Amino acid sequence: MAEPERFEILILGSGAGGKLLSWHMGQSGRRTALVERQWIGGSCPNIACLPSKNEIWSARVAHLVQNAAEFGITTGPIQLDMAKVRKRKRDMVDGLIAAHLRNYETSGVDLILGSGRFVAPKTLEVRLKDGGTRVLMGDKLFVNVGTHASIPNIPGLRAAKPLTHIEALDLDHVPPHLIVLGGGYVGLELAQAYRRFGSRVTILELGPRVLSREDSDVSHEVQRFLVGEGIQVLTGVNPLQVEGQSGQQIRVTLRTTADEQVIEATDILVATGRIPNTSDIGLEEAGVQVDDRGYIRVNERLETSAPDVWAIGECAGSPQFTHVSVDDFQIIKTNLSGGNQSTHDRLVPYCLFTDPPVAHVGLSESDAERQGVSVRVAKLPMDGVLRTATTSEGQGFMKVLVSDRNDQILGFTMIGPDAGEVMAAVQMAILAGLPYQRMRDAILAHPTMAEGLGSLLASVPARSTAIVAG
Repeated sequence: MAEPERFEILILGSGAGGKLLSWHMGQSGRRTALVERQWIGGSCPNIACLPSKNEIWSARVAHLVQNAAEFGITTGPIQLDMAKVRKRKRDMVDGLIAAHLRNYETSGVDLILGSGRFVAPKTLEVRLKDGGTRVLMGDKLFVNVGTHASIPNIPGLRAAKPLTHIEALDLDHVPPHLIVLGGGYVGLELAQAYRRFGSRVTILELGPRVLSREDSDVSHEVQRFLVGEGIQVLTGVNPLQVEGQSGQQIRVTLRTTADEQVIEATDILVATGRIPNTSDIGLEEAGVQVDDRGYIRVNERLETSAPDVWAIGECAGSPQFTHVSVDDFQIIKTNLSGGNQSTHDRLVPYCLFTDPPVAHVGLSESDAERQGVSVRVAKLPMDGVLRTATTSEGQGFMKVLVSDRNDQILGFTMIGPDAGEVMAAVQMAILAGLPYQRMRDAILAHPTMAEGLGSLLASVPARSTAIVAG
């Protein structure tokens, strides 16, 4: 093995937490190298968060145009140009990559494009993208390799060459009939987008309902408005076999609670979960342990079983959101400077970017029931928020959980326009430990979506009527 090049900071993977750490360390004068196999900046700006939201917005524009008559606007014939939809997304991605490359250059980080594998503790051998190899050693090493889409072990599925979110976001045409295998966040977002682009869409969910991690009222409301747009949703199904080729003809044989049936389509998209990118990168050579699902074992400071080796983001089992990887970076940065931050009890918000979107922070009713936390629940339909009367967006609801012990807000869920922004206001109240009455009695601008928080919180039951959620 060649004599290793030594760095103070060595990072494998350029996802959100890793790239921010590299730029911070480079700007601080530390000799820093970052190894990236494929996506400069990680999946979020290239193939996941931002590209998907870009195309989802195009789909929303298509939906608004198709329904323009409702708002008194007469349009002529409408034609979708999916190649331009894709170009708009690609132009955005190109701009983001260029911005990333400028940050690497100005921070002084050595960006190394290639596949890295541990060959000894804190030592990587990198097969360079343009040929050759480099051997790198770091005083401190950070693993930030992310996850990839899982393909279920269904006979014929892999041979059918199904779409994952990567391929689905790079189509230049609209599939005539798209089967979406999986009723989670990615599956539902893309199902609605392609329905609005003009596809016939069938969702196949193995569990009893879509969005199984959410409260049942959230799942039912989301399914209701998706069905209302013409999407077929089949739950509690067991796919037995897949035949054909995605992009040509697909046949899926299903067992349902009632019988067996066959669904024929042109394309199939798999959105059934994620697998960490930790196999075949030599973690055992570095003394880095993984759990039985392949996620790197870390403590609350994101330290691995190997000295001076940390893991960041999804590969460390952190919640699979870009903003959590950013927080992982903040924890590590603070602790390397002598601080004492951890992942314990951090408040993680998230959004589902359907239309209307879903936003959540804190405890859900099912969380409260599972943990035995006594809460008071208040709920407000979105058509009770005056802003929706002006926009004709009355689907969904707001729901809040308030502690029976001290009047603090413990959780919030919203299905409705601007849900993520409204949720952020509630998140701040939770972080500040404010009693719900402070937000209830605040002067909120009219007419806004956030104004509904006043009415929602005014309906919180008195403590004497509190029950354990269920």
